[in-house]
Amino acid sequence: MTGTASFWEAVKVAAQSLRASKLRSFLTLLGIILATTTLIAVMSVINGMNIYIATQVSDMGADGFRIRRVVMIGENDPKKFLLLQKRNPEMSREEFDFLKANATMLREIGMEAFGGATVKRGNQSSEGVELSGVTPNMAAINNVQTASGRYISESDVARRLNVVFIGNDIKEKFFPNVDPVGKTLDVRGVPFEVIGVARPVGTVFGQSRDEFITVPVSTYFKMFSSRRGLGYNALALDRGHLEQAQDQVRALLRAWRHLRPGQEDNFGMFSSDSLVNLWDRITGAIAATAVAVVSVFMVVGGVVIMNIMLAAVTERTHEIGIRKAIGARHTDILNQFLVESSMLAGAGGLIGVLIAWIVAVVVRNAFSVPMQMPVSAVVVGVSLSATVGLFFGIYPARRAARLDPIEALRHEK
Repeated sequence: MTGTASFWEAVKVAAQSLRASKLRSFLTLLGIILATTTLIAVMSVINGMNIYIATQVSDMGADGFRIRRVVMIGENDPKKFLLLQKRNPEMSREEFDFLKANATMLREIGMEAFGGATVKRGNQSSEGVELSGVTPNMAAINNVQTASGRYISESDVARRLNVVFIGNDIKEKFFPNVDPVGKTLDVRGVPFEVIGVARPVGTVFGQSRDEFITVPVSTYFKMFSSRRGLGYNALALDRGHLEQAQDQVRALLRAWRHLRPGQEDNFGMFSSDSLVNLWDRITGAIAATAVAVVSVFMVVGGVVIMNIMLAAVTERTHEIGIRKAIGARHTDILNQFLVESSMLAGAGGLIGVLIAWIVAVVVRNAFSVPMQMPVSAVVVGVSLSATVGLFFGIYPARRAARLDPIEALRHEK
């Protein structure tokens, strides 16, 4: 019997053994199933969120960054936030004009102001809608995609027109099955002409990102006497010049605000890398916890497999004696039990993959959590479970292979 033939014979015998005791095999696999499901589910959440942050949440692109009055990414200190709110001055249009005129490392720099508004049309209304006033280049800077109509133009800003660019949720609520371009929408009691609709972005964790309206920044200033809530969005010349662009903007802002050497910045900046680094820290903690849980489940599952395989050796002692008597070698018996334990654990891994996939689909559809199962997670999950089965099957396999054929034949069935 060649080595290949011996291996496939071991696979055949192992498959027959597993089919003969389905319930016992399934109960044996619970630990492996739970471990694999947990591992793949966590990897799916991390992978899905990585993709979502890269493509949706972080709409800055690889060469974009934001300048804000206060930035506290990854921090949760109310006292520090209040301190920065007191210390950091509001951003201004004059400061923006200074940056725009002097920042040579930037491809684009835009300004936006944030607020909230009640939107009405006929008898329908929505309160607390996200309202922003923007410069025309914010479409390119924020990667805004237009589904119909157009974005804010230079002419709209120069003439301070009452025009509005709306998100898909606003369109669906106030203009269902109708093209809203050219129609009127009341914003804070003032009629605005709809000039465009954004392409749908979707939701994350149940929070819609399509419920917003955008007006020319000059119109925003006309609506609100306050100049609070301004921010600047910028694009570096390219990805390779991102740090240089940030350094230049920092130096210009410090000069404009007359900050002395050694004084802390009284503004904040962040890029997509900041969000990715924050998410990496969060996922690192999640992954560490998942590894601990998976390790416990895998060890428990492996021990159960070893116990079951030891029981199988005892039950099949007579069979092993017969196989040895008709010429089965030491390695044939060893391979049979190693293959059987690996297939047992591998089957548990496959079941875990299936359960994790079902969980990912349900959670993604029901809770809008962007879970996406990577192929690497499937490979790692199944391979790890099979490896655990192989490792914990070594002792029972060696015990079976070392049985004396004469003593084994004397063993009662």
